[in-house]
Amino acid sequence: MSVQDSATGPASDEETAPEVPTDQQPTSLGTHAARRLATTTKSAPQMQAITSRWLLKSLPWVDVKGGTYRVNRRLQLSIGRGRVQFDQNGGNDIKVIPETLTELPVLRGYDDIDVLKEIATRFRTREVRAGQVLFEAGQPVTEAYLVAHGRFTRFTEGKYGEEEVIGVVTDGDQMGDEAIGQPDPLWLSSVRAETAGTVLVLPWDVVEELTERTPSLAAHLREYAERQRLPRNRKGEADVPVQSGHTGEPTLSGGFVDYELTPREYELSLTQTVLRVHTRIADLYNDPMDQTEEQLRLTIEEIRERQEWELLNNREFGLLHNVDYGQRISTFSGPPTPDDLDELLSMRRKTKLFLAHPKAIAAFFRQCNRRGLVPGTANVDGHEVPAWRGVPIFPCGKIPVTPQHTTSILALRTGESDQGVVGLYQTGIPEEYQPGLNVRFMGINTTAIINYLVTAYYSLAILVPDAAGILENVQIGRTAE
Repeated sequence: MSVQDSATGPASDEETAPEVPTDQQPTSLGTHAARRLATTTKSAPQMQAITSRWLLKSLPWVDVKGGTYRVNRRLQLSIGRGRVQFDQNGGNDIKVIPETLTELPVLRGYDDIDVLKEIATRFRTREVRAGQVLFEAGQPVTEAYLVAHGRFTRFTEGKYGEEEVIGVVTDGDQMGDEAIGQPDPLWLSSVRAETAGTVLVLPWDVVEELTERTPSLAAHLREYAERQRLPRNRKGEADVPVQSGHTGEPTLSGGFVDYELTPREYELSLTQTVLRVHTRIADLYNDPMDQTEEQLRLTIEEIRERQEWELLNNREFGLLHNVDYGQRISTFSGPPTPDDLDELLSMRRKTKLFLAHPKAIAAFFRQCNRRGLVPGTANVDGHEVPAWRGVPIFPCGKIPVTPQHTTSILALRTGESDQGVVGLYQTGIPEEYQPGLNVRFMGINTTAIINYLVTAYYSLAILVPDAAGILENVQIGRTAE
């Protein structure tokens, strides 16, 4: 038997190799056989869901040793606005959810649910067409409005008779509650519908009638009106009387800085999971990579991704749900324009960063291209990122996009020293693996599985309302040229 025959081996009915022409017989060892003796060059396990996590990197983190962080503020006399919610059953069947009426500044803290239900039933639905003016500046206030759907523009007459736009009103906003406590209330600006929409209308005489026969409501509105007349600074905080530029020896008025009696407290939240590794894997398959370490590394990456999502979307402390409604504005025309970002910048000092969905950044660039503008860049830790007015714009895919293809853009001032936004965690916890994250051995069960409890503790606090702002209703779809 020749060498070639012995290498080929005997053939049988059960195992038959395909016939290879003599002139195509292999003359060297094949790769399939060679890999049996070779050590492959391999990568560490990869994870597609890892993102840049710019929010986690950009936030200054405060070590919360007691597990709770209290934000003390000056007494706030101006009550912030919220958003009223609606129950829509199709068509014009839109009803106010009574409990959400307490989001109106005038009803904040009012707890008589029966009266709230009666107020909710008194609203009437009204359809408006694009271009329709709801009311004009200087007219008497005869109705209060809740916007169920649509975009409305507040405008007034400028110094030389031109129209000046001073704001945009969108879903959930209200108009008319500023007339409470005024003897002859007048509209201070005009409002026009930019799109077709739906508003819920409450006649002012209905409010007066309910007030007359409901003592609790009358007392609440009276207290609200008295509170509005108290002296305050431009941010709505209780005023401290000071004098300047005087001559002689006038009697100086005195006062004190009052504090909120019930400041908000932030308890640390957590994200955790149990990592399971079989002892056979941990014992035998650790060359060249430690299997337990790789499992732990990818688990921590997943926890950090969820942590950033919570800092944005958690209803208790997430930015998208906790930014003051006075710091929320809507885009003027739909897509995010340079004018919109300038308006967002003007609402706070020392804005450190924008945070936007990548598609929102692309939509902003399209608007810049149409105007012939070239956004700048900023160098952040060696990374060149897009910037506007010198403020870096960081991409964040965890900011949600609605089914209507709209999203939001956040603007943040950060740090305790600047009364900004801060991240909260606690260091020095038992069996700490990374700051604010620990890995605790939970034992080995009867099936030889090792269990590790992996936990990250964190939260987020907005120290003063204007530390964070949101540009809402940002349309990210392409429009016809």
